[in-house]
Amino acid sequence: MNNSNFEKLKQVIADLRHPVDGCPWDLKQTHESLLKYLLEESYEYIEAVEEKDPKKMEEEIGDVLMQVLLHAQLGSEKKLFDIESVSAKLTEKLIRRHPHVFEKKDTSITSDQVLINWEKIKAEERLREEGEKTHHRIKKSALNAPPLAAAVKIGKKTNDIKFDWDDYTQVAYKVEEEWQELKEELTPHRALNRDAVFEEMGDLLFSVAQLARHLDMDPDAALHAANKKFLRRFHAMEDLMVKKGVVLEDMNQEQMDVYWNQAKVDEKTKK
Repeated sequence: MNNSNFEKLKQVIADLRHPVDGCPWDLKQTHESLLKYLLEESYEYIEAVEEKDPKKMEEEIGDVLMQVLLHAQLGSEKKLFDIESVSAKLTEKLIRRHPHVFEKKDTSITSDQVLINWEKIKAEERLREEGEKTHHRIKKSALNAPPLAAAVKIGKKTNDIKFDWDDYTQVAYKVEEEWQELKEELTPHRALNRDAVFEEMGDLLFSVAQLARHLDMDPDAALHAANKKFLRRFHAMEDLMVKKGVVLEDMNQEQMDVYWNQAKVDEKTKK
């Protein structure tokens, strides 16, 4: 009997899903309900990597693995797939997409060429799966990514077929245009049309993502950095309040702004 830690973990996951003796919370879960946790755990692992904390990385990648195993367990219960079939399919795919390693050894190949070959092989696989090539140049699979990343992916595809702006200055004008359209929907004299605002907000974010692409920047990384900056300054503001003996909940916006602005000044001074 295989008593590896991985086998023990698989059994724990199976026990959690036992229809009689399992955990009520785990038994309630579906592939759909678990999706948000897969994303959360992935981002927590990203944070651990950014902090260069190996102990935290070990824990957080374990949480990601738990989500993978839960999905595999759900698939197994419905006799759709299990962790063994998932492992077999992944092994086959990795070997197929790395012919320079597993077929004809090619030690001269560059990292960039590997990516080009990977995309070429993936496109051939998709073509075989979908049958005859359709007239659609951008497949729905472009949406299989976080929204900002998907926007960049779509933009790269349109660039490949020359349906794109010439440079970032043109995209900047497009961002301004979309911002004006959103502002028109938010004018005080007009009743708020939430559907229209939702649509215009999406157009603005899509255009901002394209501007980042033209500047060779990752919009998701830029937003992540902005989130971290805001949180850092907010914590600094709270620290200043503690030193002054004041309570945040007792203050109005104008009073809080004083500490917020001081936190920003202190941060710039440290730089």
